[in-house]
Amino acid sequence: MYICICRGVTDTAIREAVRLGAGRMRDLKTCLGVGEQCGICACHAKEVLEQALTQKILVQ
Repeated sequence: MYICICRGVTDTAIREAVRLGAGRMRDLKTCLGVGEQCGICACHAKEVLEQALTQKILVQ
């Protein structure tokens, strides 16, 4: 599902970024451009980030 329409970022891309080491919204902004334009996606991106981080912890 698309999270950031402006940059074409999906929840899958966010989960992959977390798998590769992203742990903060700042990291997603740097590597994917999430929240840089209109900012509407920020709250949804943060939810996906938190879910992915939780899953990462549970798997380890």
